[in-house]
Amino acid sequence: MNDLFQPGAVPAILLASGLTYGLRLGGLLLADRLPRSGPARRFLDYLPGTILLSLTVPGALHAGVEGMIGLGACLIVFMHTRSMLLTLAAGMAGVCLLRFFTGA
Repeated sequence: MNDLFQPGAVPAILLASGLTYGLRLGGLLLADRLPRSGPARRFLDYLPGTILLSLTVPGALHAGVEGMIGLGACLIVFMHTRSMLLTLAAGMAGVCLLRFFTGA
């Protein structure tokens, strides 16, 4: 058997893509029923940021000092520019430069 594919890889990919499509379709179908103001709306507005934070911080902690400095660079750049692209670039550049100069 080809080492490129694990036995369950294709079903897992199909399941993940089906779930992703289903979530997107569900969001489109339910968009008219979402609240336009109030606490539920504020919760929904902050949800993408909290999900991104919950995925980013554990990775930065696991990366050690370089990851935490990269996360700090992200925070500083985002606070000044509000640009997600520049924020991501600053974080990656910070980690890459520290690893390059420290030999990690």
